[in-house]
Amino acid sequence: MKNTLAQADLPCRIHPTRTKQEKCDEVLATPLPYSAFSASSVLAGGDYGAGYAKLNRRGGAGGWSPLNSDRSQWLQVDLRGRKQITAIATQGRYSSSDWTKQYRFLYSDTGSNWRAYRQDGTIWTFSGNWNSEKVVRHDLQYAIVARYLRFVPLDWSEEGRIGLRVEVYGCAYWSDVISFDGQGVMSYRFRAKKMRILKDLISLKFRTTKGDGVLLHGEGQQGDYITLELKRAKLWLQINLGSNQYGSILGHTAVSSGSLLDDDHWHSVVIERYRRSVNFTLDQHTHNFRTNGEFDHLDLDYEISFGGMAVSTKPVSGGRENFVGCMEGIVYNSDNITNLVRRKKLDTSSFRNLTFSCAESRTFPVFFNASSFLLLPGRTDADTMSVSLMFRTWNPSGLLLFSPLVYGGVEVSLMDGRVTVHIYVSQKQSTRVDISSGSGLNDGQWHSVHFLALESIAILTINGDETSSVRTTLPVMVRTGGSYYFGGYFPRTNLSPTQRSFQGCMQLIHVDEQLVDLQAVEQGSLGTFENVSLDMCAIIDRCVPNHCEHGGRCSQTWDSFSCACEGTGYAGATCHTSVHEQSCEEYKHLGKTSDMYWIDPDGSGPLEPFKVNCVMTEDKVWTTVANDLPEKSPVSPDPELSTVLQLNYSMSTEQINAITNSAEHCEQHVAYHCRMSRLLNTPEGTPFTWWIGRGNEKHTYWGGSGPGVQKCACGIERNCTEPSHYCNCDADQRQWRDDSGILMYKDHLPVSQVVVGDVRRPGSEARLTIGALRCQGDSNYWNAASFNTPASYLHFPTFRGETSADISFYFKTSSNYGVFLENLGNTDFIRIELKSPTTVSFSFDVGNGPVELAVQSAAPLNDDHWHRVEVERNVKEAVLQLDGKHREVRLAPPQGHTRLQLFSQLFVGASGGQRGFLGCIRALKMNGVTLDLEERAKVTPGVKPGCSGHCSSYGMHCQNGGKCVEKYNGYSCDCSLTAFDGPFCTEDVGGYFETGTVVRYDLMSDSTASSLRDVKSALSPLPTEANLTQEELSFSFSTSNTPSVLIYLSSRTQDYLAVVLRHNGTLQIRYNLGGLREPFTISLDHRNMANGQPHSVNISRQDRIIHLQLDHYPSVSYTLPEASDTEFNLVKTIFLGKVFETGQIDPVIIEKYNTPGFVGCLSRVQFNRIAPLKAALRSGISSAASVQGVLVESNCGASPLTISPMSAAFDPWHPDSAGAQFPFNEEIVSRDGLNRDSAIIGGIIAVVIFTILCTLVFLVRHMFRHKGSYHTNEAKGAESADCADAAIIVNDPAFTETIDESKKEWFI
Repeated sequence: MKNTLAQADLPCRIHPTRTKQEKCDEVLATPLPYSAFSASSVLAGGDYGAGYAKLNRRGGAGGWSPLNSDRSQWLQVDLRGRKQITAIATQGRYSSSDWTKQYRFLYSDTGSNWRAYRQDGTIWTFSGNWNSEKVVRHDLQYAIVARYLRFVPLDWSEEGRIGLRVEVYGCAYWSDVISFDGQGVMSYRFRAKKMRILKDLISLKFRTTKGDGVLLHGEGQQGDYITLELKRAKLWLQINLGSNQYGSILGHTAVSSGSLLDDDHWHSVVIERYRRSVNFTLDQHTHNFRTNGEFDHLDLDYEISFGGMAVSTKPVSGGRENFVGCMEGIVYNSDNITNLVRRKKLDTSSFRNLTFSCAESRTFPVFFNASSFLLLPGRTDADTMSVSLMFRTWNPSGLLLFSPLVYGGVEVSLMDGRVTVHIYVSQKQSTRVDISSGSGLNDGQWHSVHFLALESIAILTINGDETSSVRTTLPVMVRTGGSYYFGGYFPRTNLSPTQRSFQGCMQLIHVDEQLVDLQAVEQGSLGTFENVSLDMCAIIDRCVPNHCEHGGRCSQTWDSFSCACEGTGYAGATCHTSVHEQSCEEYKHLGKTSDMYWIDPDGSGPLEPFKVNCVMTEDKVWTTVANDLPEKSPVSPDPELSTVLQLNYSMSTEQINAITNSAEHCEQHVAYHCRMSRLLNTPEGTPFTWWIGRGNEKHTYWGGSGPGVQKCACGIERNCTEPSHYCNCDADQRQWRDDSGILMYKDHLPVSQVVVGDVRRPGSEARLTIGALRCQGDSNYWNAASFNTPASYLHFPTFRGETSADISFYFKTSSNYGVFLENLGNTDFIRIELKSPTTVSFSFDVGNGPVELAVQSAAPLNDDHWHRVEVERNVKEAVLQLDGKHREVRLAPPQGHTRLQLFSQLFVGASGGQRGFLGCIRALKMNGVTLDLEERAKVTPGVKPGCSGHCSSYGMHCQNGGKCVEKYNGYSCDCSLTAFDGPFCTEDVGGYFETGTVVRYDLMSDSTASSLRDVKSALSPLPTEANLTQEELSFSFSTSNTPSVLIYLSSRTQDYLAVVLRHNGTLQIRYNLGGLREPFTISLDHRNMANGQPHSVNISRQDRIIHLQLDHYPSVSYTLPEASDTEFNLVKTIFLGKVFETGQIDPVIIEKYNTPGFVGCLSRVQFNRIAPLKAALRSGISSAASVQGVLVESNCGASPLTISPMSAAFDPWHPDSAGAQFPFNEEIVSRDGLNRDSAIIGGIIAVVIFTILCTLVFLVRHMFRHKGSYHTNEAKGAESADCADAAIIVNDPAFTETIDESKKEWFI
């Protein structure tokens, strides 16, 4: 085990610097002799030699000009030794029309194997001159070390030709170089046998052609180690600061950097470690990380080795290859290792021949682009064809070789990452023989190909693996044609290869078993070529460093890379932008309802998206995060220590902190159930139980109390079981007690651990409940500022978004224009602006010239509604999006600057003479960080925190008549005057009615009846409404029982409205407004609606016009007869499920539909602005609602309609199939033509059942009359009733009206 020390921050990165006197800016080219300059060619007829190409010199013809002006020309400078280069400059040929407008810059140590200068991930093209005299200087982005330099013109003067004078700036460079042969290993012995190292600084440079090998290694007996190793041409740093024997602490950490490092060029490495923080730098690219585990020291034994594993290294280290190549400038914790080797202070006995120089590369690579080819000669008319080469590429397909035969031809191509050979035979009949081998050969690594055709046998071998060679038999003997095209074949002949070109590198080309002398090709004495770069391989790994963020998978071709973002939770060209919303609050304001959602609080930041439960209520949005502790978990005693209960949540600590940081309020319910188990002791004593919260802090207060108060909820409220204690459990009683409450100090949440101390005594028992973490509100989403004057602005620190940046915000304004934000650099800048009432623009410059994207909206943007702007810029593209639908994308140029470099403050609003913004900006997020506009606005003149008027943008989410209510940080939907619930008034309020259940809602009482008798009232939410000329009734129902009364509206007159289901399940609406002998009836005879499916009904009336809509069918209109009154007089009561009323009641309803009552579901019942069913189910809404019987709340009315739509022939809304029947006649046969015999039988059965029911009711009345339970007065007209079972009323206290002789009394 190791001791864990306190963590400390990593110190600043260390870079060698020079003083002003040592500034590396000396003139290097001008002092050189004429012979130090050379060129590809020289223009004849004058002194145009390379030696005259010195800046500001007029010797000879005033500079160098080649024989031909094309892209294969070059000017070379030999600095006579390795120098550090920091800048270059160019000039045209003196007093001429010859200059170079663009060029590339190559460098080398040996005059071969050239490397092109790269910048921003591409081979850089330098801008040159536009006349013959002006000097154009470029300071290199990073210094290089080289002896030989080449300037390669790409574009030149249209008036003349290539002309060039150059200068190179830098300083002397010297370093000890050591060559490693794969056998020798240098061991640096420590001064002590064991070293306990807190801080490391290791630097070195290496150069190799081998992709595998250990550069340095050290390890200790405790399992610590550090290894720097090449694997498949990538550099891996592996560190382990210690693991424990139980495996709970695993310290192994492995990080890779770079790619294609076997290119025989120098690469520099710096490793800086302080405790667990590490900076790992390779060729100017730094990877910052922290090692795994909990330990800070690197414990090494005896030594650290360079170039491989030391002989004394334990076998457990594994068999790794030693390094082959060169190293220089090896420094280990301020000790210069290479200098110690030169002074023979280190053990180098394992070297067979220690040398302090780096051997020249034996390879001569060839670089092909899409228009290149290399034509080499071979034997003619031979029966053997043997060709081999090594290649590396990123492209899955391309032509490696094509050779015409005497009869046919041979094509060796890369197709989908496999090497495929097509052998075309045209001697007798045209045939083709194909063989292929390998896979994934477009991985950028070197791969060898050997093709051998011997007489009538062809053999293909990949990567020298003879055991997996592919063979085939040829129909005829091969006869070679003597010409071999490598990398491209462009002649249009009868025989053409399937692939035309190749992008990549080749080397070690063999034809007829002979290595081709490519230097002779370069000198023009062998073969021919076009657009080929000799003695260099310009391959670039565009996926290292990986621009694909958040785990996006990078793939590439020779010219570009792409990112696969599937499954990451991010989108865009570089997987930068989150596809999820930042919080539950944002989901609500997109119109979403309660559910599980993915959220990403920091957007494009490093935090991964995670799933939470969003609970949307009318006025709040709760984010809920559950833990794995079951409710009332028993606490098992530990014989020696306190019992620790660990809580695990479904997300990381960082993700939970992101929720609590942005929330306005958080809470967590805790409960301690105890029997002889004390909880907190006394406020001054040592607590028996405590909990661990955020930041591993210990807390000794309990739910219902607060920080620093060692009490429970009952102690705060002074109602504990024992007044002398501050927790119920502290009374230490044998009965089960509990202390529960809410923890509400969000900076302490969530609870991650509870330590229970008093469960070891005999008889002590405890159970623990820790509820889910619940947070509501999102301060980031509603963080807003109002800009009240054109000159007002907020300023923030400089925005840092060099290679990848995203900005998003909401705005609303009534102004025609204004700058939202701006940040400036020397020439770089970003600006987002409202250019016109319909146009938003995003403009920027990263050094390639200004770029502007603009999107236009069809509707004005200055409508004082919220609009969202989203901007992203990365190395591949720039994107501007408005309101999630208007979008413009601009691709980045194939070559150019990619880093955005800003230095001024970020201005939000007006700045620097720009047109200021008037309005509100909200939720401004930049690269995942929300800027606190409100806090800055509090101290800024002309800017106010917050912004009102959210309903103008979000009010449409309040549905079904819900009212949008403004809040400081958002809005809510008021559903009180609707038949719905939920955050957007979209959740059905319904109830299941059992037999006999009645819901009654009284709209007016007797005291108001007389005063309102003559009042005419339109649609009104008031409970005192009386006479109506218009009303609207809507509801949903589902049932399988008939007959029944769904809804009945009574009055103090004979007026009523009833919706009933008849015996056959069809719907009937009955209106009686007076003036008619019989009610006006709408019967829908052609559809059984008692089929258990949900149905919706909407009835509205305006004077005589009635509109009826059923389910998804169109609305149909009906007209009341002229004799009918148009006023619904003195509306009194709404009944649901059954009629239970005194007064004038249609006897048909009582006789045919009221018994036994509605059984099923009713929901979303609304009459005008009154929701009687909701009032009955929600306590406290209205005292006018009452329930008799069993009513169970249910959402059954929200179920979708599952039956198939009706055909037109049976559509109840078809004019020919449905309509109003007047006068009402229940016995009219419907048009589906019931059989006459069936009707007679049905009638007989109905009469029998009717007689039995009447007899039973008579007996019941007789029994109650003799028992004297209550007395009633028979109403007038009862004698004419077909059955007297409805002429009874119970002694119900809800009915307190005085009954006169003119009124009927009904009870069912």
